[in-house]
Amino acid sequence: MEETKKTTIVLFSGDYDKAMAAYIIANGAAAYDHEVTIFHTFWGLNALRKEESVKLTSPKGFMEKMFGGMMPRGADRMGLSKMNFAGMGQKMIKQVMRKHNAVPLPKLIEMAQEQEVKLVACTMTMDLLGLQKAELLDGIEYAGVAAYLGDAEQGRVNLFI
Repeated sequence: MEETKKTTIVLFSGDYDKAMAAYIIANGAAAYDHEVTIFHTFWGLNALRKEESVKLTSPKGFMEKMFGGMMPRGADRMGLSKMNFAGMGQKMIKQVMRKHNAVPLPKLIEMAQEQEVKLVACTMTMDLLGLQKAELLDGIEYAGVAAYLGDAEQGRVNLFI
C-alpha cells in the first residue's frame, strides 16, 4: 500500500511574489497527488481576503479598522517583496506575467481550491488583526497552530514562506 504524500506550507508573507511561489508549489504538489495544506498566518492572510468590502455582523474596534484599512484587500492588491516602488513594481511584474502567459495569483488560488488544496486561515491571527470570516474567501478552513502541526507532522515537505 502506497503512503499518502503530504505537503504543508506556512504562508506568513503578504508579498505577491512570495504568495505566488507558495501557490505554485502547492498546485504542483497537488498535481503530483500530494495532500496539500497552506496555513495562512499574519500577512499571508491577505491572500485570502475578499477584494470587495463586506457587511460585517459585529463592529470592529479602532485598531481592527486601522489594520483593515492598511492591509491590501485581496491577493491581487498585494505588493512585491522587492522593487515594489509604491505599487509600480507590481504593475510591471503583472504586465510581464501577461506577456509570458503566467498565471496570476488570484487564478493560482482558484486552481488550488479546485485541486482541493486545504487553505487554512489562522484564527489567532484573525483575532489579532480583527479579521472576520465574512472578509475571507469562501470554502476555506479556520484553525489554530495545533491543527497545522497535526498536518505538518505527517508531511514529507514542510515549507515556511
